[in-house]
Amino acid sequence: MSLPTNITLSFHPRLNQISKDKGLRDGLSAVVQIADTLWVANDEGTSLERLAPIKSHKPGIMTFGRHERFPLADLLRLPPKVKSLKNQPEVDVEGLAYADGYLWLVGSHSLIRRKPTLDDGPKKARQQLQQVNRRGNRYLLARVPVEETNGISMLVTKVTEDGTKRRAAQLRGDDCGNDLTEALCRDDHLGSYLSIPGKDNGFDIEGLAVVGTRLFLGLRGPVLRGWAVILEIAVKEHPRHASLLKLRSIGPQGRLYRKHFLHLEGLGIRDLCAQGSDLLILAGPTMSLEGPVRVFRWKGGTDQKGESMVPREKLDHLLDVPHGHDVGHAEGMTLFSSNGGQTDSLMVVYDSIPKKRQSEACIVTADLFPLPGKPQSRTHLVP
Repeated sequence: MSLPTNITLSFHPRLNQISKDKGLRDGLSAVVQIADTLWVANDEGTSLERLAPIKSHKPGIMTFGRHERFPLADLLRLPPKVKSLKNQPEVDVEGLAYADGYLWLVGSHSLIRRKPTLDDGPKKARQQLQQVNRRGNRYLLARVPVEETNGISMLVTKVTEDGTKRRAAQLRGDDCGNDLTEALCRDDHLGSYLSIPGKDNGFDIEGLAVVGTRLFLGLRGPVLRGWAVILEIAVKEHPRHASLLKLRSIGPQGRLYRKHFLHLEGLGIRDLCAQGSDLLILAGPTMSLEGPVRVFRWKGGTDQKGESMVPREKLDHLLDVPHGHDVGHAEGMTLFSSNGGQTDSLMVVYDSIPKKRQSEACIVTADLFPLPGKPQSRTHLVP
């Protein structure tokens, strides 16, 4: 396995703290590169974060900083029960993708089982373990227009360029679900898993890739007898509500989704990237445990004419990603260009960041892996 090269992400001290005991840099769940900027999310936050390159006096060192925050409540409609940003529940952003002038994002769509603590004894811990919660912010699937100036991108609610209007829009949803979960609730494979928390091998979206009007949603769970699932959906603008998206019929018998089953050696999907007609798949354990993390290539994955069953031998194993308590949990990836030209690397960001990845108060490192068979950058990246 080729050793990764580090890249430094520097967050603003005032914006780094997102909860009482967690900082933004302590866990990143999604990342995408747009022009010269990086966009990242923390799954416990309610915003997207933009980082831009920082010039270094030392040759070969690449750092992203100049941190700007974009609250999602300023761009999209979050569930109306929440009265203030201060009390806004996490959106649990697990996937980011960029296509045709839009930044797309997706929440996990998963239920939460409370994590037990033993501080008050085993009886209290058992009661905590019984508690399952549903949060409306997690049922978010949306796109936001991107404006670019001199390679720096920003998010806006609407923009008109070359006579074309683009505006922020999202799939219709509420505190209990959205149009996607409604369509899936009677599915023979996935319907019963919508009522199971994500960390219990329940329904849990963690990957997103976008090609035109079609979206590919990678599921961390469920994994069915060793087979992971990618949902393919197609969206269009709602005919009567400009701020809403509508699912189009794409599957058999007019179904609003297609199902693709892939044998990833028992792993679930942690993120997706589209590269031409191929899908790159970041795969890792579906449950809360340490285990292998791998990147696979599904050749022609974005160009399927119907539903698929993809055995292991039809997938290319590109690389192994480090895992373990001393590394962190790989959560997001993006195709990365280090010189403004052709993509030459795959960038991976991590949750549960260990101390060795952190420096100073608000700085963390991510990893860059050479893409097998792709031209290599001449820039030497170090922390």
